[in-house]
Amino acid sequence: MNHCRHCDAPLSLKLIDLGTAPPSNAYVSAEQLATPELWYPLRVLVCERCWLVQTEDYAARETLFSADYAYFSSTSASWLAHAKAYVGSMTERFGLSGSDFAVEVAANDGYLLQYYRERGIPCLGVEPTAATANAARAKGLDIAEMFFGNETAQQLLGRYRAASIVAANNVLAHVPDINDFVTGFATILKPEGVATFEFPHLSELMRGVQFDTIYHEHYSYLSLTTVVRIFEHNGLSVFDVERLPTHGGSLRVFAQRRADGKRRVEATVDAILRQEQAEGVTSRAYYETLQPAAERVKDGLLAWLIEAKRAGLKVAAYGAAAKGNTLLNFAGVRADLVRYVVDRSPGKQGRFLPGSRIPIVSEDHLRADRPDRVLILPWNLRAELEAQLAYVREWGGQLVAAVPELTVWGEGGLACAPS
Repeated sequence: MNHCRHCDAPLSLKLIDLGTAPPSNAYVSAEQLATPELWYPLRVLVCERCWLVQTEDYAARETLFSADYAYFSSTSASWLAHAKAYVGSMTERFGLSGSDFAVEVAANDGYLLQYYRERGIPCLGVEPTAATANAARAKGLDIAEMFFGNETAQQLLGRYRAASIVAANNVLAHVPDINDFVTGFATILKPEGVATFEFPHLSELMRGVQFDTIYHEHYSYLSLTTVVRIFEHNGLSVFDVERLPTHGGSLRVFAQRRADGKRRVEATVDAILRQEQAEGVTSRAYYETLQPAAERVKDGLLAWLIEAKRAGLKVAAYGAAAKGNTLLNFAGVRADLVRYVVDRSPGKQGRFLPGSRIPIVSEDHLRADRPDRVLILPWNLRAELEAQLAYVREWGGQLVAAVPELTVWGEGGLACAPS
């Protein structure tokens, strides 16, 4: 029987079963098309003791976050703006200066640390994937290429110094040993230091039927209720929380060392904890609604794509995002229904989506091909992509989103049919 990654309780409550799929960021090269892919069950369970929502373990983290990991944060203009605003906000709120030391865990390609450097604040990135770590080094940033945990934090303390602030954006959900990971922050922080964590909010996943944000690389799906418990157990205490619009609705949690943190707990913490309790985050019934809702989305998308094919319409997709791979593989979509997917990341172009093996092309291909419909896979970037792809209207094309329900918009306005 599976046991909880945090409290070791046996797991029996199912949130969702998405069948099987390859890791969502295991993009396929042209040479690999003649070879098989590794597919793993994609099933999510809920701990009824601490209410940590978690995938079953099938693949090691080294398999999921390999040297040629293809996700580069800097490809999104809105995410760069988010990072720059974060650095400005943290610098002002906590009075950071050149005498402080900032660390980012899962620094990716240096999308955030570059803004600390611009302000003259010494900084370090921790990043286990070679491709993104090298991209960050090319920006002149100091990167420790390793997975983060308590032992790693102790090593970094010996090589550098304790951190005034540590950022962990969209990584708390990506770690298999969440206890060891959180303990590392208590280790690397100064006594008065602050750690911030951003992660998609479980409440938004449930409310918006965001099942496509579930993939093997996301080991956990987090409520504040569970995060407070995990942090308290591993040497941190939460003193503030902010709601963010990123990734379909996220939380930014502020934490301090439990042993010696002096910052007062803001009212925002209790407010969100109360909201989660009212929604039923500690009840079985709350988690039993996602499977049927996800199947309705899947069925609606597949029916629409088949109808579009019968009508002779060319359908392409935009954004070779992990969430898109979950959606396409769950629905069984292949290149006969979606001809190609466009992505601005050079590391993805010329490769193929895992599972569906739909080719990934540059935006120039989209302009030349002029498809009738463009399916937006990273729906969390819808506003940014709608403006970016405004030129699709020039040839009468329309944009499409599948989550939380099928929506088609463009010259003819909103619709739910390909005609």
